[in-house]
Amino acid sequence: MEITKEIYSVTKKFPDDERFGLVAQMRRSAISIPSNIAEGFNRYHNKEYRHFLFTALGSLAELETQVELSFQLKYLLEKLKLSLLEKLDHETGMIRNLIKKL
Repeated sequence: MEITKEIYSVTKKFPDDERFGLVAQMRRSAISIPSNIAEGFNRYHNKEYRHFLFTALGSLAELETQVELSFQLKYLLEKLKLSLLEKLDHETGMIRNLIKKL
């Protein structure tokens, strides 16, 4: 959930006119990641858990795209973009490893 908290913090500094656009979309994507992991974990079958983990991977991919777009729109400095993308890549790897073990 650290990424989710960081996305909330970062997007507070975005322009007001992005409040219902990119800010809302990034926050939804960030919230979706741990939410899907938690929901899947509480399912009865591993097949269902895997489904929710793949959904979390989709949200991670969305968030990576949104971070890159935020940089291109000059809402993020390159150093912050790279830091966020590194964290997202690490989380993607952890989820992929978990999927392989199920």
